[in-house]
Amino acid sequence: MPLILIVEDNEMNSDMLSRRLRRKGYEVAVAADGEAGVRKAQQIRPQLILMDLSLPIIDGWTATRQIRSDPRTSQIPVIALTAHAISGDREKAIEAGCDDYDTKPVEWHRLLGKIEALLA
Repeated sequence: MPLILIVEDNEMNSDMLSRRLRRKGYEVAVAADGEAGVRKAQQIRPQLILMDLSLPIIDGWTATRQIRSDPRTSQIPVIALTAHAISGDREKAIEAGCDDYDTKPVEWHRLLGKIEALLA
């Protein structure tokens, strides 16, 4: 099954997403900040990344740009996740290199549909 990297600083959110993805048969790795997310993406080369936008050390937009600028990780699909959905965030995330965008709290079936579509 595909490996999904969750880059999320909220332990409750990453735990919930990890458990649900594992139940669906996915392998899961987790990073708690943007810098660790970039490093982990380079090391494990997941098939998809769920990227929180509000992260410590470097934010999700910057982390996504770094992932996109590295030839080893540039083709990995990234779904941006944010709890602070304000006008223009979707466009800003897409501009940074995210393939899709979703809001928190996560609506599981909608997010799962986006994951499955990007992995297809």
